[in-house]
Amino acid sequence: MATKFYPLPIKGIHKTTSDCALITFDIKDEWQDDFQYSQGQHLTLKATINGEEIRRTYSLCSSPFDKEWRVAVKKVEDGRFSTFANEVLQKGDTVEVMPPNGRFFVKIDKEKQKNYVAFAAGSGITPIFSIIKTHLLAEPKSTFRLFYANQTVNSIILKEEIDGLKNLFMDRFEVFHFLTKQERDIPLFDGRIDEAKLDIIFKSILDKDVIDDYFLCGPQEMIFLIRDYLSTNEVGNKQVHFELFTANAQAQFKKKAVSAAITGKTCEVTIHEGGKSLKFQLAQGTDSILDAALNKSADLPFACKGGVCCTCRAKLLEGKVEMQVNYGLEQEELDAGYILTCQSTPITDKVVVDYDG
Repeated sequence: MATKFYPLPIKGIHKTTSDCALITFDIKDEWQDDFQYSQGQHLTLKATINGEEIRRTYSLCSSPFDKEWRVAVKKVEDGRFSTFANEVLQKGDTVEVMPPNGRFFVKIDKEKQKNYVAFAAGSGITPIFSIIKTHLLAEPKSTFRLFYANQTVNSIILKEEIDGLKNLFMDRFEVFHFLTKQERDIPLFDGRIDEAKLDIIFKSILDKDVIDDYFLCGPQEMIFLIRDYLSTNEVGNKQVHFELFTANAQAQFKKKAVSAAITGKTCEVTIHEGGKSLKFQLAQGTDSILDAALNKSADLPFACKGGVCCTCRAKLLEGKVEMQVNYGLEQEELDAGYILTCQSTPITDKVVVDYDG
């Protein structure tokens, strides 16, 4: 994946809630091909804030059919970029943006009738909305059901857009809102989505035997709860697609205790990217390959550094690594030799990785 960032002007910016800004970018005609995207993909944004370069990944909440590039940035506590986006950025400002990336989607099939289900919480709605809108527009026979958790009605991100989509596709799109800090009349929709609520949902609303794909996006606790529930109820792994929107999944690389077998040993790391190669020595079992390369002034693609976004994905051509966490790579990618360099530390005398592979 290319590391290149493009200076994109902000075409428009407005609040979908009091603490969440919708930012629409203006893409020059000559850059349109580079910024073509699939539903559910994301953009990596870069800005210098108080003298420090900050990168963050935000999902596109627009559909490819909109011919627009829009992200939702929710302000979070101590969030440097999210605070900057909500309080400083204005229409006409320029932001450095990397072309779309991500694999949180399934292919469109205009001829098939498919039944989809999505579970989202908070800002996890952003890629989910892109996915729902795109499938409803492109697959005239398909249906979608959305189960969406928020604190209150006023905190529902993209509420107007969701309502508009529901009115447009009344016979193919259903929405079920769950509120955690505002009492609902129906107990099922009062509070967080938990196992007891899932039991009710699958007894009274959903028939898992006719559902083709599930999309999950939100905090790790909720996503893993639903993923494990589906697995326990014999829903195939290939039917379940998830993306995490959570603070603990965005944590930086954490070193584990070094095995006695590799203590004191070094690794010759070779990185191929963009037709160039970088070679350096790295103590086995210590820093991540990405961090070590960045310390050598390498210009490599990365964003979250938490094993989520897959921006730093590369193919392991030689040697072995230990990957601390992986929330983004599918089993097929792991089997093909792909790693997340932000989470991988070498455990052999030589390692070769290729970002272009």
